Amino acid sequence: MNTFGRNFRCTTFGESHGLAVGAVVDGCPPGIPLTEADIQPYLDRRRPGKSPLESGRQEADRVEILSGVFEGRTTGAPIALVVRNRDVRSEDYDALRDVFRPGHADYTWQEKYGLRDHRGGGRSSGRETLARVAAGAVAVRCLEPCGIVIRGRVIEVHGAAEPEAMEAEIRAARDAGDSVGGIVEVTATGCPAGLGDPVFGKFDAAIAGAMMGIGAVKGVEIGEGFGAARLFGSEMNDPITETGFASNHAGGILGGISTGQEIVVRIAVKPTPSIRKAQRTVDLAGEEREISVEGRHDPCIAPRVVPVAECMLAIVILDALLEQAKYRGFGATGHGVGA
Repeated sequence: MNTFGRNFRCTTFGESHGLAVGAVVDGCPPGIPLTEADIQPYLDRRRPGKSPLESGRQEADRVEILSGVFEGRTTGAPIALVVRNRDVRSEDYDALRDVFRPGHADYTWQEKYGLRDHRGGGRSSGRETLARVAAGAVAVRCLEPCGIVIRGRVIEVHGAAEPEAMEAEIRAARDAGDSVGGIVEVTATGCPAGLGDPVFGKFDAAIAGAMMGIGAVKGVEIGEGFGAARLFGSEMNDPITETGFASNHAGGILGGISTGQEIVVRIAVKPTPSIRKAQRTVDLAGEEREISVEGRHDPCIAPRVVPVAECMLAIVILDALLEQAKYRGFGATGHGVGA
């Protein structure tokens, strides 16, 4: 499946070492001011090569809007977004053509499709996320008139919570030919109450699905998350007063429907699987091999996942807003897109 969303639909395309990566957005409301300048800052935050602690791949990641915008505003037609791949070194992966990299999708992709693109992982590469970011940046632009603001940050790297300690963990892993994971927190303020459906269309389920759809993510929690299992009900429940909720252990969602409070999401980002340290694996013939993955890779993916998670949350919120408009007319009441 390469398409995400029901009302605001994002279809991504392209491979890590192909000609380009991009997205087609369908369902974007008309009349939203939009230019490449609205999208580019998000791609700049995600792009590689910004520091010695990131992949050395040098990509400008300049986005082009090919359709769906006329005289600076969306038309309601599909919006095609494309980013050309410029700094491709496919030869770095020649030695991996017949070998499965541990921690990657090489083995599972081969089992499902009977073939795979060994050049940087093809569609399974983290580079695919730039297409989600481009589409998500459009969603962010649509949410701005609603007063909904989404922010993300890294709150932990390999157990370290202080910025200097985080950097030290990444640097040490890089120098050792290894990698580390981290935790990213994303919040949304200004989200109205009433978004989501109470059974199979729960708002938190949609958010969790969006976050787990990011390749490096292995866990999602909302509000107290797993910490809720260690609390009493009297601690977990958010008291309701005449001025609103007194706390937000629920992370802004109750019964699968938004409460109007801040949406709080945290995701666990695994260590980058491409590492120089020798690892055991097998080749296409099933013979045991030992590999060391060379090339340009991030010793920690978490910092570059932040804008990806922000944009995926934006897509989910906008999708829910458009769904709710069918029932409650959010656009007419001042809460919806373009209000």
